[in-house]
Amino acid sequence: MGRGRLRIYLGAAPGVGKTYAMLSEAHRRVERGTDCVVGFVEHHGRPRTEVMLHGLEEVPRRELEYRDAVFTEMDVDAVLRRGPAVALVDELAHTNIPGSRNAKRWQDVEELLAAGIDVVSTVNIQHLESLGDVVESITGVRQRETVPDEIVRRADQIELVDMSPEALRRRMAHGNIYQPDKVDAALSNYFRPGNLTALRELALLWVADRVDEYLKQYRNEHRVSRIWGSRERIVVGLTGGPEGRTLIRRAARLAEKGAGGEVIAVYIARSDGLTSASPKELAVQRTLVEDLGGTFHHVVGDDIPAALLDFARGVNATQIVLGSSRRKTWQYVFGPGVGATVARESGPDLDVHIVTHDEVAKGRGLPVARGARLGRARILWGWVVGLAAPVLLTVLLSAVDLGLANDMLLFLAVVVAAALLGGLFPALASAAVGSLLLNYFYTPPLHRWTIADPKNIVAIVIFVGVGISVASVVDLAARRTHQAARLRAESEILSFLAGNVLRGETGLEELLERVRETFGMESAALLERAGDTEPWTCAGRSGLGPAVDRPEDADVDVPVGDHMALALTGRVLPAEDRRVLAAFAAQAAVVLDRSRLQEEADRARALAEGNRIRTALLAAVSHDLRTPLAGIKAAVSSLRSADVAWSEEDQAELLEGIEEGADRLDHLVGNLLDMSRLQTGTVTPLIREIDVDEVVPMALGGVPDGSVELDVPETLPMVAVDPGLLERSVANLVENAVKYSPSGRPVRVSASAIADRVEVRVVDRGPGVPDEAKERIFEPFQRYGDAPRGAGVGLGLAVARGFAEAMHGTLDAEDTPGGGLTMVLTLRAAHTRVELPEETFAEAEAGSAEAEAEAGSAEVEAGSMEVEPGSAEVEPGSAEVEPGSAEVEPESTEAEPGSTEAEAGSTAAEPERQAT
Repeated sequence: MGRGRLRIYLGAAPGVGKTYAMLSEAHRRVERGTDCVVGFVEHHGRPRTEVMLHGLEEVPRRELEYRDAVFTEMDVDAVLRRGPAVALVDELAHTNIPGSRNAKRWQDVEELLAAGIDVVSTVNIQHLESLGDVVESITGVRQRETVPDEIVRRADQIELVDMSPEALRRRMAHGNIYQPDKVDAALSNYFRPGNLTALRELALLWVADRVDEYLKQYRNEHRVSRIWGSRERIVVGLTGGPEGRTLIRRAARLAEKGAGGEVIAVYIARSDGLTSASPKELAVQRTLVEDLGGTFHHVVGDDIPAALLDFARGVNATQIVLGSSRRKTWQYVFGPGVGATVARESGPDLDVHIVTHDEVAKGRGLPVARGARLGRARILWGWVVGLAAPVLLTVLLSAVDLGLANDMLLFLAVVVAAALLGGLFPALASAAVGSLLLNYFYTPPLHRWTIADPKNIVAIVIFVGVGISVASVVDLAARRTHQAARLRAESEILSFLAGNVLRGETGLEELLERVRETFGMESAALLERAGDTEPWTCAGRSGLGPAVDRPEDADVDVPVGDHMALALTGRVLPAEDRRVLAAFAAQAAVVLDRSRLQEEADRARALAEGNRIRTALLAAVSHDLRTPLAGIKAAVSSLRSADVAWSEEDQAELLEGIEEGADRLDHLVGNLLDMSRLQTGTVTPLIREIDVDEVVPMALGGVPDGSVELDVPETLPMVAVDPGLLERSVANLVENAVKYSPSGRPVRVSASAIADRVEVRVVDRGPGVPDEAKERIFEPFQRYGDAPRGAGVGLGLAVARGFAEAMHGTLDAEDTPGGGLTMVLTLRAAHTRVELPEETFAEAEAGSAEAEAEAGSAEVEAGSMEVEPGSAEVEPGSAEVEPGSAEVEPESTEAEPGSTEAEAGSTAAEPERQAT
């Protein structure tokens, strides 16, 4: 019996419909007569999923006792005995209860597949082992239950079950995923639009990569060499010449015309590693390709057209973009050229575009780094050996007769030695001198410049040829070695320069110092002037005595534009150094411009902000401050009037109006002072560790009784904040929420712990704020909608956010499910650890090692249990752990940092909440 086939339904998040799709597939197979059973499917109380189980045969589950509770798991032995054609096994990443046949459910699935049973399963993208860190960075929760990527990749079929974040949140709000009491927490935490969008992108990208793997595997297995135009892939052939930028931009425009177009630039170098391409130009073109969203590749090949076509077919390209040849007309006698050859041999499936450019027919000359090939001392010794050694050898051989053949070999050894030491010219001189001495002293007739035997003529010619060849090889190797070393140094310098500039780590002075050190100069200065007739001024300098009067006074000057130059003193640089020096000069100008633009932007921003604050303040003072003053003055004038006899009730009412006006003035002035402190940067928080439940209740003193519901558990971790700033921030948030909440709908203030942070949520049921205005309401002097003029100057939320950021926290606005606005104040948890009772963890870990914290519920797939907040009872039949529950691996004895996956948050004040 062969191995069974595995089909996986992959989803971005819980609730997208993986289990429903799996059960729908099971019903289709049963209708076709396939023997299909349910090995393990958990519906989590979702009515529509539960209905889909009707009509399907379910294999009885195995009951396991763990820590005085009974749980159920898939009975692998029972499924094997039943021997169906297809088995449905939900939640592939599930961790089995201790005592099960295998530790992980995917191991159970492997046994079923090995027995020849086809398996249909489900898994969420966050459970893939390789994506654990990515998911944690997105959601703030570490997924404990994972499945190796290889298990999922080996699946015979992977089907993506996709749903937009908006649709998934609507399903959640309608109660199709969780119970109503969990919906608000879920939508506010794990099921945030940003979290769902990021997880959806992960799922789509992972499946897309898998599709590419399938396609490549199929093409390799079936030896498909033809190009399949599944999407436009455009290969750009680069030579390292200046026309490359034109080709890249043209290819990018072609890619934009087709959906999902991709640009792939390739530079093909010869296998000997020698090239006349400019490394600087190639680096610029690489950057351009990457900026346009393409990729750059460096390929080795002696046959350029063949290598280019092989590369294009290997990446399944549909088009090739080449530039018109830079060769002159007479050079075509050596062949048709790369473009013509590629077009001729590309075949019907690969289009070739020949693009014209400014370098057409201007010659193939490219800048080549040249320099001294050998040191002076070495060249001198080469001349000494090349000229003196043949004469000395002649003297020694006059006393010994070794024969012409041996004599020629000895002279050839001298030529090789001269070539190794001095290079080409000493070797040529040695070959010439040696050939003359051989002819005169050792070739018959002796002591004459003639050769009687033609064979000796051939021998001497071979001798000279070998000497010249060896000398040429040595000279070429020395040149290429020097060239490679130089280009490597240049590439390192340019890489350093580009990296520092992109990261913004290099200032002008540091850059000039780097120039001076790189080229061994005494000083470096960047000079500039306002016009052609204006005097030069020094914008930056490094080293001793830099040239500050004019560039002509320096040993080396590199112009940068019309009115700027880089001046170096110390020595005259060779021409090949000026290429890298020009890059430094251009970058120095960029750094200078960037610093000046930054200074101007800062000044402009400060002026604009100051003007805006002053304008808004005048507008606020003109009305909002005068209104309570007018009321106070009217009440005082009335009380002082001798013409009216006020009753005690009237006097009390007037005094109450005076007090309310004074309170309004005090609040408005306080906010104005706070805003001015934030604008001038004088807010210095005194951070200390404190419990949230000590500060938040104090912030509710200024609101009417019964207008706020407070739910701040005492078991929350301590936070690192300034208590005064926190109290003021919460007070402003609550006052704003009470102001806009309808009568009879109290504002809810709750707090919960999520990962390494604590969130304070102020929830109102008012009219809410559209998405485009959620950031604007935090700006100073902003009041949303039709707020009455007496509702304040619009500083409360701006002050609250300013204080939150001063404490290294955040303040954001979200929609309240069902209508309204929720202010989320996120604070850093203090670096303390709250130890939980061991029995609490015993109950949580018995269900599963995973808390999927979907809506604060952490779907514990390890068993069928539900741990209510604050409850120590485990009820079989569910796989939900209520918000705030702590999830710990089976058989663990203590809470690990981050083990609480309360993604949806909770208001429960029970010990299960925190294990920080």
